[in-house]
Amino acid sequence: MIDQKFADTFRHKGLRKKLVEEIRRKGISNEAVLKAIESVPRHLFFDSGFLEFAYEDKAFPIGAGQTISQPYTVAFQTELLKVQKGDKILEIGTGSGYQASILYQMGAKVFSIERQRTLYVKAKEKLPAMGYLVKSFFGDGYKGLPAFAPFDKIIVTAGAPYIPQSLTDQLKPGGILVIPVDEGDSQLMTSIGKLSDGTLETRQHGRFRFVPLLGDKENS
Repeated sequence: MIDQKFADTFRHKGLRKKLVEEIRRKGISNEAVLKAIESVPRHLFFDSGFLEFAYEDKAFPIGAGQTISQPYTVAFQTELLKVQKGDKILEIGTGSGYQASILYQMGAKVFSIERQRTLYVKAKEKLPAMGYLVKSFFGDGYKGLPAFAPFDKIIVTAGAPYIPQSLTDQLKPGGILVIPVDEGDSQLMTSIGKLSDGTLETRQHGRFRFVPLLGDKENS
């Protein structure tokens, strides 16, 4: 039951329908992903002064040098994950909590790690209050969560200069890692499938723009 202070009006729902139509036109075809985008109230992840931007297909700053990703990008990464109900998914970079909420809405068991303490605290309080029972952790995303591994799927929501072996090690055979990789202004969206013998199959899916993935956990 979502807390009543998190209002979701008919207008908001109408704007989400339009957003779904827009990202469908851009090539997203997985109906479960589209249904989750239509269900999760993105405006609740914005500060009140910016609500008019919530249903534009654009990224937006959320503080601490981070952004809430463009809905198309969220949908694209989620589609690459091939989420199944009951999947145990590790998210690197909680940010606003929007991507984690999409995964939870699709029936996944979500573990999410955030390096920026202010964003971690905010998401850890907000997500359960909204009905999204995500397991939140404060830490270094490069290290993943070895204590909770292995994972069916892993998603990285910031640009990484390389693919951390610690993350591929925490992926189950048959699992998928989705990560944007490159050190430049844009990154190559990359999906890595782990075969039953541990071999990794890598595919690239075009360029996107992400904030950098940061290591070395801070306490601020």
